[in-house]
Formats: sequence, C-alpha cells, structure tokens
Amino acid sequence: MVLFELIVGLLFAGALFALWAERLSVPYPALLALVGASLALVPGIPELQLDPELALALFVAPTLLDAAYDASPRDLRHSLASVVSLAVVVVVLTVAAVAWAARLVVPEMSWAAALALGAIVAPPDASAATAVLRKLQLPHRLLVVLEGESLFNDATSLLIYRVAVGAAMTGAFSGWSVAPMLLLTCGGGVLAGWGLARIYIWFASRVDDIPINVLLQFLGTFAVWMIAERLGLSAILTVVAYAMTLAQRVAGRMNARRRIASYAVWEVAVLVLNVLAFVLIGLQLRVVLSRVHGHEWRTYALCAGAVCAAVVLVRIAWTMAYTGAVRWKARRLGARAPSPATLPTTGSALLASWCGMRGIVTLAAALALPDGSTAFPHRDLIVFSAFCVVLSTLVVQGLTLRPLMQRLGLRDDGTVEQEIGLARVETARAALRALEHPSATSPSVDLLRSEYEARLRAEESRDEHRAVARSDASLATLQRQAVEAQRQALRDLRARHVIGDDAFHVVEEEIDLLELTADVRVRPTLDGAAS
Repeated sequence: MVLFELIVGLLFAGALFALWAERLSVPYPALLALVGASLALVPGIPELQLDPELALALFVAPTLLDAAYDASPRDLRHSLASVVSLAVVVVVLTVAAVAWAARLVVPEMSWAAALALGAIVAPPDASAATAVLRKLQLPHRLLVVLEGESLFNDATSLLIYRVAVGAAMTGAFSGWSVAPMLLLTCGGGVLAGWGLARIYIWFASRVDDIPINVLLQFLGTFAVWMIAERLGLSAILTVVAYAMTLAQRVAGRMNARRRIASYAVWEVAVLVLNVLAFVLIGLQLRVVLSRVHGHEWRTYALCAGAVCAAVVLVRIAWTMAYTGAVRWKARRLGARAPSPATLPTTGSALLASWCGMRGIVTLAAALALPDGSTAFPHRDLIVFSAFCVVLSTLVVQGLTLRPLMQRLGLRDDGTVEQEIGLARVETARAALRALEHPSATSPSVDLLRSEYEARLRAEESRDEHRAVARSDASLATLQRQAVEAQRQALRDLRARHVIGDDAFHVVEEEIDLLELTADVRVRPTLDGAAS
C-alpha cells in the first residue's frame, strides 16, 4: 500500500510539473528528470525492483508506437540520407566513443560492458524529441529528420545492446553471427510489423465498442513487441513498421468518436509512462547511490562526465561535418545539385546537433540490465552514467533549444500549413460534389452546401483578404457563444428535472462534437489573422 500511495503521489506531482512546464514553455521531460534525480536524495523512499525484460516492453513499446504513428513515410523518404546518417552512423560513432571514454576512466571495465553503456546512451528518444520539438515550430524538414532519427536509432542501438550484453554475461562473441542477425532482426522486423498491422486492422474493424477498441490498441502494441522478441526480431523496427502501416491504412476504417477517444487515451498513457520511467530510475538510482562509498564517487563522477561529453561532442562533430560535406558536394555538382531549399544550412545543422535529448529508451535499457545474483558487470556505474546523460541532455539541451533557435533565426517554413490549406480546399470541393445529387434539394441541404462554400471561399482567399480573417474571428466568437448557450440550456433542463442524466450526457456529447468541429474550422484562420 505504501508503494501504491507513493506512485499515486508521484503521478500527481508529474501532472503538476507537466502543467508547470507548459506555462514556462519548457519540455516536461526535463522537469521529470529533475524529479527523478530528487527522489534519489529523499530518505525513506522504498526500494523497487523491476523485471529487466518488462522495462523495455512496458515503457518503450507504447511511446514508440505513439511517435511512429504520426510519422510521414513520404517525408522520411525525401530526407532518407539525413535520417540514416543520424540514426545509424551517429549511433555507431557514439557507442564507440562512449566505450572508449568509459574504459579510459575505468580500465577494468570490459569492452562488452563499455559497448553496452554506449548502446544505452547513444539513441535520442522519440517521446523526448517529440515533446520538445513540437513546441518549437522548427522548419518542417528539420523536424522530419529529427523525429525520423529518434524512431530508427533505437533499432541500431538496441541491436548493439543485445550483442554487448550477451557477450558481457557469457564472455563469448561471434563476429560471424552479427551480419545474419542484422538481416534477420531488421528485415524480418519490418515484414512482421507490416503483416501484424494488417491482421490487427482486420480484427479491430469488426469491434465497434469504443472502450474495447482502445484496449485492443494497447494489447496489440504489447503483443507485437512480445512476438518480435520471441522470434528474435528487432522489436523496435517491428513496432515502427506496425505503427506506420496502421497510420496509412486505418484512416478510412475509424470513425470520429473512436479516433478522438483513442488520441485522448494515448496522450494520457504516454505521459503516465514517462512519469513512471523517471520515477523508477530515481528509485533505482537511490539504491545505486547507497552502494557507492569513498573514492568510488570520484570514479563515478569522472565516468559520467566523460560519457556525457562524448555523447554531446560526437553528435556535434558528425552533424557539422555531414552538413559541410553535403553542401560541398552540391557546389561540385553545380546545375545538377539539389534545390537550395532542400540543402541543410549551418544553422539547421547546429540546431540538429544540439537536439540529442535522451529519455525513456535510455532509462528502460539501463533498467533492463540484469541485477541481483547475476548482476551485469559495473551495472551501478552504467545506470548512474545513463541517468546523468538523460538529466544533462534533457535539462541543458532541452531548456536551451528555444533560445538557440531564436538566435539562429530558424522558424517554421509554413510547409504543413500550406498542405493543410490545400487539403481543406479539396475536401470542401469533394463535399460540394457529393451534395450535387438531384435528390439533395431540401433546405437543410442548402444550408450545409452554403457552409462548405463559405469554407472553400475562406481558404481560397485567406492569403489575399484580411477582411475574411476578421470575419472568421467574429464567426468564431459567435460559434463559441452558440455552443455555450446550448450548454446552459441543457444544464437548466437537467436542473429543472425536465430531462434525466442519460439524455443529458447524450446531448452533451453532441454539443462537444459541434464545438470540436467549430474549432477545427476556425482556429487556423484565427492563427493567420493573429500573425
């Protein structure tokens, strides 16, 4: 009961810190990292041991799926070289640099254990990157590259992690087995994710109950991870392929009620998992600190500092070198060079090199190291160093990204807004074509047709006439007033016992949908007017 009360209290504290982070315009994982660090210093906090095999599945699978579901395959293909550069080359270089730095400080650490440490801290985290980057309104191509990196670098690092942990625990390593393992785990994982997604869509499309459908989404995510692990495939790539296949194929098979409910539940789940991950690493860190004595503190501090420096410097060095090479190659090609708009700039490279926030993947991988009677060599040092990397990158880099972006003069290039406008125009035209049926002649149809015509005219003339934006602003005010009047009338009917709660909740949900629809129609126009 004490542990349950502790977790409830910490979840509440996590919610408060997330709200505080929103008001301060800082990434909430940075504040959660500080909470986790403070737990290690609080006396009387109970110890908590987590099954190593559970850590990655519980924390990584849902957060990875949530990030991969929003990824755009089209945009990733356009930026494939940059994504591969960060997701593979930088990870391998970081693993090597961290292993070298760790052995420089702790010579008795085996290469296998040092490589495992490097694999743990190498990958920037998908949920941490999304939480930070989505609020900064970066240029769209840079955002695509960074989010794409955070999806696929986990596969590279966890493959190295699996090999290194096995070698450290058994003392055996076969170089000839790496290439076939790479082909099987990566290629097989992508194919398995694609196939499992199609099976899930077939099954879930036959379930109309919303709570059951949302529950199946979580069960399907964990099932995909566990199946991949059982088959020896890359669970990361399997979940990424599964999520991206779902996103591309499920759009026409999910109605609005299910989608709204699903998105709301997933947002809460990802927040809860982030809070729990930082709480658990804080509890683990307290156990680690209790076992450190005397001169060991110097070794722990030096190792953590060396690892943090290696993680940051390798990313900066490679990103700037890669950008310079791409721009040099473009100058050599001359007329055959890509469009200047698609080339990375020095400013975008500098910002990308500073976007190396570690998070839940690093924490889960550190927690997954064997403990107890078969403890992983130097486990306490590795867990301590991993948490220092997470804390330093989230706090230092996460809190300085916005000032750096402003200093570099980078801003959203409007690519997504242009595509949103195009999509609104085409969908409105499609709706008007559907209403041209000869039988569609009633007054209600005329009203609906006039609404779509107004939406079409507003989008087509949005950039030309500011008066349209002002009229839309007044329309937004009237829509909010109309919705509030309906809510007040509904509350009065229940207060006077004219209707019961069953009828109240049905009509309340209908008004909610009206409010959501109104917001979608007017908010982007209002944003344009405000700017």
